[in-house]
This record gives sequence, structure tokens and C-alpha cells, in this order.
Amino acid sequence: MYNQLTPEIVAQIKAVSDHVFEGADINPDYAKDEMPIYGTKMPDLAVQPRSTEEVAAVVKICYENNIPVTPRGAGTGLAGGAVPLYGGVLIDISKMNRIVSYDMENFVVNIEAGVLLNDLASDCQSRGMLYPPDPGEKFACVGGNVATNAGGMRAVKYGATRDYVRAMTVVLPTGEITHLGATVSKTSSGYSLLNLMIGSEGTLGIITELTLKIIPAPKKVVSLIIPYKDLDTALSTVPKFKMAHMDPQAIEFMEREIVLASERYVGKAVFPQKLEDTEIGAYLLVTLDGNSEDEVENMIDQAAEIVMEAGAINVLIADTPTRIKDAWAARSSFLEAIMEETKLLDECDVVVPVNKIAEYLAFVNKTGEECGLVIRSFGHAGDGNLHIYQCSNDLSEEEFKERVDKFFEIIYKAATDCGGLVSGEHGIGSGKIKYLVDSVGETNMALMEGIKRVFDPKMILNPGKVCYKL
Repeated sequence: MYNQLTPEIVAQIKAVSDHVFEGADINPDYAKDEMPIYGTKMPDLAVQPRSTEEVAAVVKICYENNIPVTPRGAGTGLAGGAVPLYGGVLIDISKMNRIVSYDMENFVVNIEAGVLLNDLASDCQSRGMLYPPDPGEKFACVGGNVATNAGGMRAVKYGATRDYVRAMTVVLPTGEITHLGATVSKTSSGYSLLNLMIGSEGTLGIITELTLKIIPAPKKVVSLIIPYKDLDTALSTVPKFKMAHMDPQAIEFMEREIVLASERYVGKAVFPQKLEDTEIGAYLLVTLDGNSEDEVENMIDQAAEIVMEAGAINVLIADTPTRIKDAWAARSSFLEAIMEETKLLDECDVVVPVNKIAEYLAFVNKTGEECGLVIRSFGHAGDGNLHIYQCSNDLSEEEFKERVDKFFEIIYKAATDCGGLVSGEHGIGSGKIKYLVDSVGETNMALMEGIKRVFDPKMILNPGKVCYKL
């Protein structure tokens, strides 16, 4: 259904962009994201634009000639969302990476979409401000975070990325440039096209510029490493924080095996393996923040009382920048640690109600065992977003995929049955469409495809992702 690039079309693109790559000059990483098991495919042409206008000019040529276009940032996705399944032109926005300006009176920052999350976080911090969304991959582009509505560790207190997007500039599949949203904090002005674009995974438009809400940074931050004998006991603690009117910045859970793998990967032991003659089976990593030392000390005391009554073995306080950094470095390295020790890997980031986490994970582990897969789990206990990895070092790829497909069919249905959803922040991409259909139903899938066709009549933008397969 698409046309092939011709020398004439390539010449048109080169006439509007000085940043075009062909043949052997195309970065081989463009063929995949961080989960290549969903397929790899090289683009026929790659462009690294430096402005919204340059993106628009390239997209307009592709639209007129019916050439597929795949937008890409840092390529850190985990669902095949940035893979150019049908070749064509890949547009890499990672060079559009300027932090343009701050408006401190309205608490917003204006950036280009290729700015890395780590760079934005550091720049905000240097000004005494905080950009709260905190996905685990710090070297992802913020535009990619917005495109998948990534939430991260601080979502339990501060909300997901969607809650911090005030406005954006978008190049539509036709090559038109449009501006969505405004600096204001509330609106009742027609359909929320801004919120429709957030989480659309590059299928409705290419986000090039963003206006993001920021807040004053808390003056005091501490993290608590809380060991438990087993995961069920750890997870049963989580709702008790809210019941006690506490509002932790983050509540992460992790099992012993994944912590050990991470510590091997980073080369530093941070989490205790045994306390008071008890083997540790699981941990909570809880971050508290406040505006004074006394406020946070009171929160620590209250948290310690809650978790000890709920069966924690101890409470270890990371209250210096180095200790906090070490604890979260181990947490942030989980995926890399799994990849380092695993030949075949797949994952899901299912989200379930918080009070169902323990029961659901027990079901997941049992199902993984029945399917002959090694399961490694961690995630955001405070909001029910679970990162569940399927691992194998001895199966063939074909056998592994068959077992994972069976595993996913079972656990996604269980998630839907208990009020959950297929993805909390990684998105659907090309790898999870089948399971999304089973979860939300044909009617909702048809509505999404209808929206897609309104924005993209020729279906050229990021084809084969989220809501339809060609």
C-alpha cells in the first residue's frame, strides 16, 4: 500500500534537509528499540532534523508520495514502537534537544522534544525546581516519554507525564504544523486534542516542542530500604501508607533475585541479604519528601511504625545524596542487569489495582512456572504498574516466543478480569496489539483506528502500531 523511495523523492527530501542518511550511513540501531524480539527493520532513509519546520517539510514530501514515516527519539522503547516496520523514512528528533526557556511565574519550561529526561531533570534541579515524571530510563527523550505517557517512580505522588504537559507543537502526518494546549492550568475548550496526542506513540503526529509544568523542588528527600521475608508481606504493606494519610514520592517493590542481579551489574551491594538471622526475600524502596528536616523525620517515624507492624524485618534509611544515589542506581539498573544475564527476553508492564498486586503476582509466578519460563518482577507498588520479565537462556527463540505468547494470553486476561490494563507506561507499539484487542475489545479498537484515520488518512505515520496492523 506504500510507495518505494525513488532517487527523485530522496532528492526532494535532501532539498529541505541537510541531515539525511542513506545506505551504509544509516545508524544500524534504527532497526530496533530495546526489545528487539518484536522485530527489526532498517529504514530506507533516515533524517535528523533540527527544527519543527524541517520535520514538517520532510513529512509533507512523504505524505504527497505515500511513503511511510517512523518517528524516533533515543530508541529506549520496549514495545517495538520506534521500529520502521515498513521501511520508508525514519525521523530521529534526538538532535532537537534544546531547553528553550523557563517561565518561573507560570511554573513551566519550554523544550524541544529531543531533550533527554536526565538533562531536563538536572537543569530543573539547578534552578531549585522539579520536573516530577521519573521513568526508569533517564536517557530517554522527553518527547518519547510524552508519546507513551510514561509515569515512572514518582507517579504515585505526583502523577504521570500526562499531568505535566501543558502544550505542544506537533507535525501532523500531512506535514501541517499545529499547536495544542496552552500555558494555562485548566481548560474546557473543546475536545482535548492535547491529551489525545499524549500516549499516541507517534501514530497521530510527531511531537517537536513541549511546554511542561514544573514545581518547586522539595527541600528534603530520603529513601527507605525496607526488607521483608517474602514478597506477599512486602506488598500487603503498600495500601497502609495511603490509609495512614501518608503520601510517599515513590514506592517500589523488588524481589531478591533481581536485586542480586542488579548488584552484580553495578558492582556494589546496597540491599542487605540477611538480617536478624532471616533471609530477605523482597524489598520495598520508599522515598519520602518534604519541606523541612522535622517534617521528613516525622514521616520516617510514621513509615517505620507502619511497615514494622506489617511484618518488615527492619528499616534502613538512605538520607545522604550518596546513599540515595546508590539505592536508586541499583533500582534503575534492573533492566540492564536482566539483559546482561539473559539470552532471550520479553516483558510486560501490566497495571492492576494496588490491592490486587500480591494476588496477581502470585498468579503470574505460578503461570510462568507452568509455561516453563523464568520470571523476574519489579515495579511501582504505589500505583500497581508491574514490570514482569520473561527470561530464558536455553530455549530456541521460536519455542520461547510460543511460551511467552501463551503466558501473556493468560496473565493479561487475569489483569483485565481484576480491573487492570495491558500497559501502564511502556505503550503498545507493535508487540502488544493482540493483547490490547483482547483487553479493550473490538469496539474500542475500532474507535481508536477511526481517530487514527482522521489524523492520518493515508496511514503513513508509524504504521502497524497501537491500534491496527496492515
